[in-house]
Amino acid sequence: MIDPPLDWPGYKSTALRHPKQPLIALPSSLTELTAPVLGPSRIGPLDNDLTRQHEGEPQGQRIIVQGRVVEEDGRPVPDTLVEVWQANAGGRYWHRNDNWPSPLDPNFTGLGRTITNADGEFRFTTIRPGAYPWGNHANAWRPAHIHFSLFGRAFTQRLVTQMYFPDDPLFFQDPIFNSVRDEKARELMICSFDYESTEELWALAYRWDIVLRRTPMEDA
Repeated sequence: MIDPPLDWPGYKSTALRHPKQPLIALPSSLTELTAPVLGPSRIGPLDNDLTRQHEGEPQGQRIIVQGRVVEEDGRPVPDTLVEVWQANAGGRYWHRNDNWPSPLDPNFTGLGRTITNADGEFRFTTIRPGAYPWGNHANAWRPAHIHFSLFGRAFTQRLVTQMYFPDDPLFFQDPIFNSVRDEKARELMICSFDYESTEELWALAYRWDIVLRRTPMEDA
């Protein structure tokens, strides 16, 4: 199985959130399929650089995350809105409900977005996120990860997934990562270090391609 089940016992909160009744397909109207328009005019010049959205420099290791959104046969998916959100270098989100004792970074809110170009390419400059504890099970820690959201031409066409970093020691105990039961499918969620794209005296680089219908996704 590539996509995770809606109810996964290891991830406790799925019992509270997954549908209890059979899903009902609702037909999309013309408004839902054509609006709002998700285009480059809605993207600001710093939306894809999470390190330059405030007055000062954020704490942590600066990284570049880039890749392509493609169909399973390799065709690029252009003009797709890609959004990211993540914890800061200390593993804390800029969110009122995140109050574990790791400091907030006033120069990093962890939110970004961009539009894929004609070749399906996207690029973000950000900070490598830290691991953080959560209350799912005893001594539970989430591996470092970045959340990705992809929109098609309308809000009815949205996919959500997470990107992980290679060789993370916390994979073994993370029920979200392991809810994708196929080992090769799990590997599709792990980016690769991209030394050739590293920028001297500035940032390390990682590559992560999103292959529609292969990269494990959660319908949102």
